[in-house]
Amino acid sequence: MSRRLYRPVPAKVEVGERGAPAVVGGAEVASIREEWLVEDRWWTARPLRRRYFELTTADGADRIVFRDLVSGRWYGQRGA
Repeated sequence: MSRRLYRPVPAKVEVGERGAPAVVGGAEVASIREEWLVEDRWWTARPLRRRYFELTTADGADRIVFRDLVSGRWYGQRGA
């Protein structure tokens, strides 16, 4: 039996400049350490397009959130 690590869960994200997260789960974003784009399965009926952000909130939590660029929804991994 296999299970996915860090399964994405819906996240409450308020965006600021450039569409980057400003508030995640009610906590202000203190810094964004890294941002990257993932585009995969573009040749299928279910392409994967996500913009990820690795960040730290003002309360000291490290989080990874991403916006699904197909649906426009936000999701979190690792503590989001």
